[in-house]
Amino acid sequence: MGDATAFSSMDEFCGSTFWDANETWWTTDPDFTPCFEQTVLVWAPCAFFWLFMLFDFWYLKASLDKNIPWNRLNISKLLINVGLLVVTALDLIMSFVKKGGDSELPLYGVDIWTPIIKLLTFLMVLMFIPLNRKYGVQTSGCQFMFWFLLTIFSIPRCRTEARLHQERGQIIGSQQAEPHDFTWETYQFASFFIFFAFTCLMLILNCFADQLPRQTKYYRGPKEIPELSASFLSRITYSWFDRMALKGYRNPLEEKDLWDLRPQDSCKEVMPTFAHYWNKNVRKNYKRASGGQEPKAQFSNGKVSFENPQSNGRKKGMASIMPPIYRSFGGIFLFGSFFKLITDILTFAQPQVLSLIIGYVEDFAKVPQPEWKGIMYSILLFVLASAQTFILAQYFHRMFIVGLRIRTALINCIYRKALRISNAARKASTVGEIVNLMAVDAQRFMDLTTYLNMLWSAPLQIALALYFLWQQLGPSVLAGLAVMIIMIPLNGFIASRIKTYQIRQMKYKDERVKLMNEVLSGIKVLKLYAWEPSFEKQVLDIRDKEIATLRATAYLNASTSFLWSCAPFLVSLVTFATYVLIDENNVLDAKKTFVSLSLFNILRFPLTMLPMLITNLVQTQVSVQRINKFLNSEELDPNNVQHDASKPHPMSIENGHFSWGDEDEMTLKNINMQVPKNNLVAIVGTVGSGKSSVIQALLGEMEKISGTVNTVGKMAYVPQQAWIQNATVRDNILFGKPYDRKRYNKVIDACALRTDIEILSAGDLTEVGEKGINLSGGQKQRISLARAVYHNADLYLLDDPLSAVDSHVGKHIFEEVIGPKGMLAKKTRVLVTHGITFLPQTDKIYVMKMGEISENGTYAELLKNRGAFADFLMQHLQEGEEEEEELNQIKRQLSQTDPALVAPFEKAILLARTESLSDSISVTSADSLMGGSLRRRGKRQDSYDSNASAASLKKKQEVEGKLIETEKSQTGGVDFAVYKHYIKSVGIFLSVATLVLNFVFQAFQIGSNLWLTQWSNDKAVEHDTGLRNMYLGVYGAFGFGQGIASLFADLGLWLGGLHAAQVLHSLMLLRMLRVPMWFYDTTPVGRVMSRFSKDIETVDQKIVEVLTDCIWCAFEVLATIVVISISTPIFLAVIVPIGFIYYFAQRFYVATSRQLMRLESVSRSPIYSHFGETVTGVSTIRAYTVQDRFIEESDNKVDKNQVCKYPSLIANRWLAVRLEMVGNLIILFASLFAVLGGQTNPGLVGLSVSYALQVTQTLNWLVRMSSDIETNIVSVERIKEYGETKQEAAWELEEDKKKPKNWPEDGRVEFKDFQVRYREGLELVLRGVSFNISGGQKVGIVGRTGAGKSSLTLALFRIIESAGGKILIDGIDIATMGLHMLRSRLTIIPQDPVLFSGSLRSNLDPFEVKTDDEIWKALELSHLKAFAKSLTAGLNHEISEGGENLSVGQRQLVCLARALLRKTKVLVLDEATAAVDLETDDLIQKTIRSEFRECTVLTIAHRLNTILDSDKVIVLDKGQITEFDAPSALLADPKSAFFSMAKDANLV
Repeated sequence: MGDATAFSSMDEFCGSTFWDANETWWTTDPDFTPCFEQTVLVWAPCAFFWLFMLFDFWYLKASLDKNIPWNRLNISKLLINVGLLVVTALDLIMSFVKKGGDSELPLYGVDIWTPIIKLLTFLMVLMFIPLNRKYGVQTSGCQFMFWFLLTIFSIPRCRTEARLHQERGQIIGSQQAEPHDFTWETYQFASFFIFFAFTCLMLILNCFADQLPRQTKYYRGPKEIPELSASFLSRITYSWFDRMALKGYRNPLEEKDLWDLRPQDSCKEVMPTFAHYWNKNVRKNYKRASGGQEPKAQFSNGKVSFENPQSNGRKKGMASIMPPIYRSFGGIFLFGSFFKLITDILTFAQPQVLSLIIGYVEDFAKVPQPEWKGIMYSILLFVLASAQTFILAQYFHRMFIVGLRIRTALINCIYRKALRISNAARKASTVGEIVNLMAVDAQRFMDLTTYLNMLWSAPLQIALALYFLWQQLGPSVLAGLAVMIIMIPLNGFIASRIKTYQIRQMKYKDERVKLMNEVLSGIKVLKLYAWEPSFEKQVLDIRDKEIATLRATAYLNASTSFLWSCAPFLVSLVTFATYVLIDENNVLDAKKTFVSLSLFNILRFPLTMLPMLITNLVQTQVSVQRINKFLNSEELDPNNVQHDASKPHPMSIENGHFSWGDEDEMTLKNINMQVPKNNLVAIVGTVGSGKSSVIQALLGEMEKISGTVNTVGKMAYVPQQAWIQNATVRDNILFGKPYDRKRYNKVIDACALRTDIEILSAGDLTEVGEKGINLSGGQKQRISLARAVYHNADLYLLDDPLSAVDSHVGKHIFEEVIGPKGMLAKKTRVLVTHGITFLPQTDKIYVMKMGEISENGTYAELLKNRGAFADFLMQHLQEGEEEEEELNQIKRQLSQTDPALVAPFEKAILLARTESLSDSISVTSADSLMGGSLRRRGKRQDSYDSNASAASLKKKQEVEGKLIETEKSQTGGVDFAVYKHYIKSVGIFLSVATLVLNFVFQAFQIGSNLWLTQWSNDKAVEHDTGLRNMYLGVYGAFGFGQGIASLFADLGLWLGGLHAAQVLHSLMLLRMLRVPMWFYDTTPVGRVMSRFSKDIETVDQKIVEVLTDCIWCAFEVLATIVVISISTPIFLAVIVPIGFIYYFAQRFYVATSRQLMRLESVSRSPIYSHFGETVTGVSTIRAYTVQDRFIEESDNKVDKNQVCKYPSLIANRWLAVRLEMVGNLIILFASLFAVLGGQTNPGLVGLSVSYALQVTQTLNWLVRMSSDIETNIVSVERIKEYGETKQEAAWELEEDKKKPKNWPEDGRVEFKDFQVRYREGLELVLRGVSFNISGGQKVGIVGRTGAGKSSLTLALFRIIESAGGKILIDGIDIATMGLHMLRSRLTIIPQDPVLFSGSLRSNLDPFEVKTDDEIWKALELSHLKAFAKSLTAGLNHEISEGGENLSVGQRQLVCLARALLRKTKVLVLDEATAAVDLETDDLIQKTIRSEFRECTVLTIAHRLNTILDSDKVIVLDKGQITEFDAPSALLADPKSAFFSMAKDANLV
């Protein structure tokens, strides 16, 4: 009744009928009434506009740009809009003129209100044109939709007006009746068509976007992303992406083809908002102890600062990243959720239309409905599906953007935190683990955002589905629901089991990655010691545990999938069974069956998603906890160091007590120290006495327990172990400062880097590998020093910068840089040193002992005291390596201070004189030899640089200087070989079985559905319960078959995949440990690591999941086509063109997407390697206070990664829109053919349409999955590539067994015309070296840097293989034996002491073949016994990653202990004494002399006392031996180079 009253009031409003069902519905020629056309069809679009106008205002507010110039487009919009306003106003005026009052036509409400509503709306639209122009909004969706709806809704009226016009024409033409006054109608006709034409024009104009704005917040260049200036239409169809898809299809995309990032997604826009909310959250969580003012989130010149959770007083709880994430990105997320809501509702409209179609077919046999209804239903179905497609694409797009932004925010947040984390907190987790936070955990969020809305959407969909099912089947639905509800806890249980396994697997993975990282970092040492098998075994042991965990997960996964493939079926079985068994009268007919089935199909998705969502949420929860733990960890207290300018001295420590973060262990006690302005203060002391710790305390890196530290001025810091970035030599020295050529050259000369730079292939533009891998220790140290000097700071902290350089270079550097006449003379400097030569020139000396300052004073005062310092001095003089003038100086100094001291020192000095000799031509003499030409050449070089040829030179240099090969990102398709490789690894049997089982599964499924059709069409069932039960039973059997097939199909694949993963990993590990050393010189460790972490993880889990889904989808699509073709064979005709469209979309997409994915993964690794580098060098970065520059670099790398990531996400949406439209066409044709083909079997029609409704999703998934397989199989490709790298010679050979058991017995070493190069394509480093050393001889090798000294030892161990000639040991050619036999029978004490994490014992004896006594004996001889005894765990003392918790000296001694344990006939000593103070050096020398008496010892010498008592000396120059004789003989010959060195050292 209510309807009737509403209609009648509308009738009055129009003055004619508003709704006439006979005219509109029950007819073969449907039409609307004129009243309906003039009210509803006009008001609806206007209402839409007023409702959604808010969004347009929001876009105006959010726009980053301003001021679009007037152009043809917006002017024509303006004009047409004005035109529309005029027409509408005329309508209003005309209706007042022509109707009402005296005219015979009455005036109705519709004549006034409709024009007024139109007028207001058009005015509003008109207002937006200049507004959009002013605020730089180039397109508006709301307006496009308004014109679109207005145009569509005006079409019925077109038809009406045209018909009326025709009728009027007939009336006027017939001339029978009295003349009519048709002026009002004719006017309406004319005005409407003008209005309609204008509307169409506006619709067309709104399909295009406006021009670029003039003022933009960010630069919008030629490479800007087209999306920013794409029209609404282009945005919803993603046609702006076509260009990229085409380009990617024609030839593989490269980085230069990509667009710039959207400014809204860049770090600069994302970070400030996130930081603002994070800081708020921190303040909420950490109640301030003092009631201080809250600082705002500071954005100083684009820098973002995060607050430190620790410093703000009392802790209330952890500050979590979640609230800031909600606050920062919640807006877009909610907007996306709104889209999701709409699509959910549209999903449920489809089964309703399906029931109409089935009804139409059922009636076709009895009383046929008019044909237009069938066509309308089909089109309606199509329209619903298409709307859903477009909205869903927008939803996903929004979600991805949110995901990307969250990832950006988290990566940057973690990076900024890493720069401020305290040392204790940093030690708690390894570099690898911290990088994992970024690589794995931040990535998790991205994967989650798309699912997150399922939290409310799934329950909503389930509720709606149940409501509609209730209408179909009544209470029996509850039975089905019960089945679903029982499923949920079952799955919950399985999910929680999976979770425990996952955490366990993560733990193993972390362990494995950490171990691999160490193995790869120390690979050179492993090779020299032949220790690879031990470490390989360790890695594989962890890997086995990991695989076992994954296998357990696989069984659980298969069981979940079994439950889920059974679930929908069980639900429908139980529901139908209950329905027919409850009541004899309940009969299943086609409509009920298929509407219910399609509802069950809708139900299936949310039900499948919920468990996935839950596991995902759980994983993300773990990630959140890990990130929170890191972001809440302790930071360095900025108050560790005050900067109080009123203090008298620029650097001072008063009553300082410091520890390394362990409260219990005090490292430094009672430190009092003042460094006056422009003074040079030295800190000396034995190994481990806390010298470096004092420097760290001044930097504020140590935990201050009490006391004060004060520094005033800019700092520069040279760490003991140089930290070199993976950049060019020049960049390492400039360290972000502008390049000033004069100063730069001065610094290079002062730090004695000139010659080194000349040796390098591309001069100072040579790229330095990770951790400075291609530089010698001394070069690294000097670069690190040059960086400090170039930085031109006020305070210099020099932590033993002269340890790794030759003595004469050290002297040069001291004079030119550090000393009273050096470049730093006017600076305040603290020098930790082992060399006593320079001590007289310092202003004050502090002597450290056991973490305390035992005495301090000037050189003279300390000598007077005759305390610790005097002993220290005596010790050193006896080792004697001081040069003549210094000895004299020491003597003078002594006689001045205390004549009584001269006598005991005389002896020592005499001794020192006889031993002193320098290890290569000292710098001063080189200068005098060349008569200053070096300096002249330097000047010439400068002028040459500025010459025209500089450009070509530079180019050449850059090419030569590239050491690290850029990571290959493979282009084009993935080879079939890779798939073959993978299938082989899975195993042929399992691969085939999986396919067969999937086929069986689909067969059962189609079978059960056809059986239902049969049942619903069988009219006999109504009376025969036996028949009914038979139908039910068979239906049940089909379902059971489905479940079993699915279980085994899944299980087979999972187990196969794991087998493959195991095979691939072992192979790669095997190969990576057996690659020649040059591979690691050219490949950064990070790149190999990413194979072992990211790619292995993909093979472990991703690929299998993707494969299962893909196979399932493929079979599903086949099934759909089969079913539709059974019911409407004509459908096959459409399949071919649709297939073509599908195929092309897929090819375009895969080519582009695959390449984008590759570019993305290549651009991802720099983020992590830069991060790893930062974490290692964090103290240097903090000392120089260049955190901001590093943060910016990191931000740029993240942005660059987004540049590759964003298009690949868009590619997904681009494809989805196109494919789903293909799917929608399938729906359209399936339903159209069913309606028009005169099909009389409602069951089959229902079946084919309900299958078609599913096909869109499946098609989409299929392409997505097949391309996912391609993108993920890239991991297999990368692993395969590394698994096929060139190998070094075999480790063990059969012939080895025939060789003498205790070879080498004598230790004779013979080089015959030996040549060697570092790797293919480089020039020789040794050019025909021949010499002969008899067993037991001690030989010293001297020569300038780069003369080939180290190459000699590397060749001896076959780390680099010979390029000609041979080496014989005991007469056996070493090239004929297995590498392990060779390497395990030689001993080396390498240049850099490398330790691995694990126990002290495993570091000495990884194969566990030695007894405790032997180990203790070795420790005793290497002077570590006291230290080891003092440890609570003794031999089981855990050594941290890289031996961080031992001092450098102690690490060197551990290496000595290794050599003693192995003790073979040939010992190679490689610059082993570089980083050790003289005391330790002395210990090592003594030990070697006593313990290796009978062995052949080759020493690469630095200090001359080490080789003067040797039997022979080899002088190398440019890869050739210039002299080989006993030292005494060479010294007797004044022409020898050795003699000239000795002369320079004032020895002769």
